[in-house]
Amino acid sequence: MVTNTLFEGLHGAYPRALFRPMGFGDDDFGKPLIGIANSWSETCPGHLHLRELAGWAKAGVRAAGGMPAEFNTVAPCDGIAQGPGMHAILPLRDVIAASVELMARGHRFDGLVMLASCDKIIPGMLIAAAWLDLPTLFVTGGPMRPGRLGDREVILSDVKEGMGRVEAGRMTEAELRELEAAACPGPGACSFMGTANTMACVTEALGLTLPGCATLPAEAPERRALCEASGRRIVEMVARHASATGGVPGPLTARAFLSRPSFENAIRVVQAIGGSTNAALHIPAIARAADVAVSLDDFDALGRTTPLIGKFRPAAAFTVVDLHAAGGIPAVLNVLLPLLHADAPTVTGETIAARAAAGRVQRPEVLRPLHDPLAAEGGIVVLRGNLAPAGAVVKQSGVAPAMLRHVGPARVFECEEAVRDSLHAAAIRPGDVLVIRNEGPAGGPGMRELSIPAAMLVGMGLAESVAMITDGRFSGATRGPCVGHVAPEAFVGGPIAAVRDGDLIEIDIPARRLQLLISDEELGRRLAAWQPRPPRVAGGFLDIYRRIVTQANEGSIILPCQPTHR
Repeated sequence: MVTNTLFEGLHGAYPRALFRPMGFGDDDFGKPLIGIANSWSETCPGHLHLRELAGWAKAGVRAAGGMPAEFNTVAPCDGIAQGPGMHAILPLRDVIAASVELMARGHRFDGLVMLASCDKIIPGMLIAAAWLDLPTLFVTGGPMRPGRLGDREVILSDVKEGMGRVEAGRMTEAELRELEAAACPGPGACSFMGTANTMACVTEALGLTLPGCATLPAEAPERRALCEASGRRIVEMVARHASATGGVPGPLTARAFLSRPSFENAIRVVQAIGGSTNAALHIPAIARAADVAVSLDDFDALGRTTPLIGKFRPAAAFTVVDLHAAGGIPAVLNVLLPLLHADAPTVTGETIAARAAAGRVQRPEVLRPLHDPLAAEGGIVVLRGNLAPAGAVVKQSGVAPAMLRHVGPARVFECEEAVRDSLHAAAIRPGDVLVIRNEGPAGGPGMRELSIPAAMLVGMGLAESVAMITDGRFSGATRGPCVGHVAPEAFVGGPIAAVRDGDLIEIDIPARRLQLLISDEELGRRLAAWQPRPPRVAGGFLDIYRRIVTQANEGSIILPCQPTHR
């Protein structure tokens, strides 16, 4: 049963005429119309292979009696955009969401297959899925295989840290060039546990992919069968949904997998595998689009009761390819099942419990059991205090034990470029707390990712003596005491705007505290005298963005709504 009336009757003549030159005919117009939302791009290695994956998915749709129609959206690369280009990257998440949503509404698809790999594209498509609430299935593109340099594996995060080693005289420029040439040997998401792989794991934990999709390497031969099976399954979902509900949104549409229990499952998975702090930005944004309330407090509460069972590059020796060899997300679900909402659904029709039951840990050195974890708590911690009254986040699984508690003098920088200049000049001293402000959602604008300065600290040997605090973001590939998402941000008069050089700052991760060690009266006087900085961007979309974007603790979204908190 097909509920789409696009091609029916007299009024269907117009769209039928327009579809005919694209190779469709009368035999197709009674079939379910499946949109293949593809983010293939030649500007991003994570998406370079998605054209081939889309072809396989379309073959599966056709084999199951569907009518596939592929369309594209943009796919930015966070790595390429580092520095000035990073202003555009987080805003593109919401642009991607809007482009997919509006295309799907305009062409009245019966169901969607979403193909994506990288940091902002997966969450953007998840937001679109929540808005549309159609039968929807994701195919994430998988991790890049590691490169080799001599007898060792190398990946992209090694290049960032290598830049710091060159600055510190610990590596030659020729050695860095060899590393650069070897680090990215093919397509796929960078193989550390960055935002791209974290969000792929989130998508699978939400039940929106077939089992094993998140961690299956991009170039694995099994990818073809997975894509074809995904194409077949979306047609089945559309048919079963239509026959069961008469076209009314129901249990096979996207919001069935974007419920409060499913989000809690996904957050536990992120916490258990030391996922990117950017998940604390994206999951609340996706939840809001699905009319569900998820906050930073949920990340902290669930993190306190979710043991860390795996750590991945750059915080440990293993890559996401190793996670797949260890059993992937089904194995993670198997370990975590006592903590999960077991009856949460998946696109295959099985529950999370059934998917977990099929998972097995194949490499116990990669994934630890609940009774013998790497740490008692999960990877992401939410800090609060007079410096971040609305919250800040840090990846405690990437912090050396000696830096879990730190008090040091502030070194204040008004933008990323200023702190980079200070690193180049070797002007940073052990014990310093680097405060980089005016990089928030509105102040950047765009909440830039400061992963290069953070990695340079590691390469310079300062990650166990220097901390960083910012109202911007850090990458999932960041390690060390790097506190991001400080809210409210400096641009809107948050307390981080009042910090001065030499002020003592306390970071206490076990106590969840981020404190500027001055009196309340002095902080009040400084904020009363504060004046907003002129905006860095005038004109264009970024000017619109900075005027309407919410704070980081609310997901940095530009289309706020009032959830009914399902």
